[in-house]
Amino acid sequence: MHRFVLAALVATAVAVTPTPPASAATTLSMRGADVSSLQRSLDLGARYYDATGTAKDPIDILKSAGMNYARLRVWNNPASGYNNKAKVLQQARSLKSKGMKLLIDFHYSDTWADPGKQFKPAAWNSHSLSQLQKDVYDYTYDICTSLTAQGTTPDSVQLGNEINVGMLWPTGQVVNNDFAPLASLLKQGYAATKACNSGTQVMIHTADADSMANARWFYDGIKAQGVQWDITALSYYCMWHGTLANLYNVIADVRTRYGKPVVIAETAYQFTTADADSEKNSVPGTVLCDNIPATWQGQAQQFTWVQNTARNAGAIGVFYWEPTWYAIKGNGWDPADINGTGDGWDNMATFDWTGHVNPYLRWTP
Repeated sequence: MHRFVLAALVATAVAVTPTPPASAATTLSMRGADVSSLQRSLDLGARYYDATGTAKDPIDILKSAGMNYARLRVWNNPASGYNNKAKVLQQARSLKSKGMKLLIDFHYSDTWADPGKQFKPAAWNSHSLSQLQKDVYDYTYDICTSLTAQGTTPDSVQLGNEINVGMLWPTGQVVNNDFAPLASLLKQGYAATKACNSGTQVMIHTADADSMANARWFYDGIKAQGVQWDITALSYYCMWHGTLANLYNVIADVRTRYGKPVVIAETAYQFTTADADSEKNSVPGTVLCDNIPATWQGQAQQFTWVQNTARNAGAIGVFYWEPTWYAIKGNGWDPADINGTGDGWDNMATFDWTGHVNPYLRWTP
């Protein structure tokens, strides 16, 4: 997601989810959340409370609200020591023990990767394209087989995070419509995943829910190079990616154009206009969509509308981004300065600043 970039445009989505053809509606079998910051929060003493005010495991609280799928990012060698291989293995054990399915989000970076930045891991920085192909294969295979060896085989993986114009820049960046370098990297990630476990589904993830033209440009480009994938994954934040009507159209188009299931891999909405810490909110509480207020009820309403739109357009899943990341001191956004930075997402989490859950928010099939 565009975590620390100011929104340039306020969406003005229609207030009613578009009515689809009867044949398009599906069941949302992947009802997920990205909980990548949760382990650090818990290690720092975060407490989570259900709607009655009872302290509980946050995954149990979210599961009772309908969540059945957890997403974890993996960074190669982050300075923070979190979201690396060891921590992902630890968190995967906990999540699988709760009955969660598991999506592993490969950033192929030591830090955040999104449409505006795709930094190579420092260890790969001087590598040629052919070396990077081997890096992607070996790293993907190692993480996947390590998870499998401990009994937590990933149910799905993302090869890159919001790779609108490529990954592992500049080598894997799409320049002058040349998708060949990126395609060669994605093919290695796909091969490694299937070599680890043929049943693990491979997602290719962009933040192109805003534009049918951009989505077609990207997915047509990799398809023409022979890239294989199992699920088309999109990010949708209404304040950046436009109306629900447009979201519906993009989902329906990519679903039929590529013949693959579609998942909204990231979405979120603010519950307050306030800020819990010294870190400026990534999305100011005044940037609203559909005239929905920044309240518990408003956050739940927007999430419901996104789910309804996705379902009606034929998608199979929606993931909320970082519902458990409330403002815990020491769990900042910058892995290179995790203690010294704050949480730009504290008004977008589904737990408030004292760890109490939004009692209205639900994942629904």
